[in-house]
Amino acid sequence: MATQTAKSTASEGSTQAHHVPHRWRNLATLTGVTVVDNTEAGLSATLFPTIAAAMKLQSSHLGLLAALGKLIAVPAGPAWAWLAGRIGRRNALIATTLTGGGFGIAAGFSHDFAQLLIFNTLMSASIIGGSPIANAIIADSFDDSQRGKAAGYFYGFMSLISSFIAPVIALFTGLSDGWRYGMWTIGGICVVAGLAVAVLLRDPGVGASEKQLADLSSRDRVIPKVTVRSVISLFKIPSFSLMMLSRLLSGHLLIAIFGIQFLVAERGFTNAVAAVVLVPFGIGYFAGTAGGGWFVALLDRLLPDKGRIAYLQGAQVLFAVVAFFATQFHYEGIFIYGIFWAILGFAQGANPPANRPIVAAVILPELRNQAFAIFLTVFETMGWAVFSLGAGALASTLGIQAVFLWTLVILMLVNAAVLTGLYFCYPQDVARVRDTLEKRRQEALREG
Repeated sequence: MATQTAKSTASEGSTQAHHVPHRWRNLATLTGVTVVDNTEAGLSATLFPTIAAAMKLQSSHLGLLAALGKLIAVPAGPAWAWLAGRIGRRNALIATTLTGGGFGIAAGFSHDFAQLLIFNTLMSASIIGGSPIANAIIADSFDDSQRGKAAGYFYGFMSLISSFIAPVIALFTGLSDGWRYGMWTIGGICVVAGLAVAVLLRDPGVGASEKQLADLSSRDRVIPKVTVRSVISLFKIPSFSLMMLSRLLSGHLLIAIFGIQFLVAERGFTNAVAAVVLVPFGIGYFAGTAGGGWFVALLDRLLPDKGRIAYLQGAQVLFAVVAFFATQFHYEGIFIYGIFWAILGFAQGANPPANRPIVAAVILPELRNQAFAIFLTVFETMGWAVFSLGAGALASTLGIQAVFLWTLVILMLVNAAVLTGLYFCYPQDVARVRDTLEKRRQEALREG
C-alpha cells in the first residue's frame, strides 16, 4: 500500500512539473524583458555610424561603448540576482526595466561621447539583470524535457521582434539627430516591459518544475539558503565550468556589435541599407531557436544526455563555416549578405535551446539565478568585452574582415572542440542533481 501511494505521489509530481500554472503567460511576458536587453545590446551598433558622423567617432569608440556596456554586467548581473533573492524575482525584474528605461531616455539627451558612454553603460547595468532572472523563472516553469522548446520560443521570438525593431529605429538616422529618437524609443520600450511584468508575471516558485518537488508545497521543498560558499561551489561542477569556458570562446557574439559597421566600412553600404540584414538574421535566429528546441527534444530521446551536446557542437561548426564565406569574400548587393546573415542567425539561434537547458540540468534549483547570472552576465560579458575592445582596436589597423576571420571562424572551431569535454562529465552532473532532489523529496515526506 505504501509503495502504491509513493508511486502515485511521484506520478502526481511528474504531472505537476510538466504543467506548471501560467508557464506560457510567463514565457510571453519574460520575452518582452529580454527583447529590451537584446535590442539595447544591438542598438548602439545599429545607430553607431550615424552617431560616429555626428560626434566624429571611430570604430574604437564603438568597441569602447559596447565593451563598457557589457563589462558593467560583471558586477551588475550577480547584484540583480542577489536582489531577486531579497525582494523576489518579479519585483527585481520590474526594477531592472524601469531603471533601464530612465537611463535610456537620458542617453538620448547626451551632448558628447562621454555623456553617451555614461548613460548607455548605466542603462546596460540596469537591464542586464533581466536575462538571468528570466532564465531561472523559465527553468522553474518548464521541466527538463520542455526547456529546450521553451528556450527556443523565448529567444526566437525575442530576436524576431528585435530584428524588426532595429531597422525601424535605424530609420530615425535619416532625421537630424535621429539617433536620439532611437535612444528615447528603447527607453520607452523598457518602461512598457516593466509595466507588463508588474501586471502579467506569476513567479512559479523555486523548484516548481522538478518532478521530485512539484507536488510539495513551497514550504516543504527543503530549499537550502543560498550563500556565498554555495555560489562559489558552482565552479566545482565540471559541466558548468566547461560551459563558462565556452562562453569565453563565443566569438559569434561579435557579429551583433560589428556586423553593421563591417557592411558599412568594408563593403560600402549605407547605414540604412546595411541594417536591412538584421531582418533575415532575426528570421534565421528564430528558425534556429524555435526549430532547434524541437530538434533537441528529439535528440534527447534518441541520445539521452548526449544529444544536446552533439547539437551544440554542430551549431558552432556551422556558424564558423558560414561566417568564413560571408565575411572573407566580396559580393555585389545586399541580397547575398542577407542570405548569409540569415544562415548565421540560424546557427547562432541554435545555441539557446541546448546551452540553457544544459546549465539548468546540472544546477540545483535554488542556485539557478546565480548560475545564469554568472553564465550570461559574467563570463559571456568578459568574452564579449575582450572581443569588443580588441576588435575595435585591431579593426582600425587590420580591418574588421581580418578580425572576423579570427573571432567568427577560428575561435568558433576551437569552441566546438572544447565542448567535447561535456560527453565525459555532463551525465554524471545531471545524475548528481537528480539524486540530491530525490533525497530532498524523501526528507520532506518523512517530516510531513
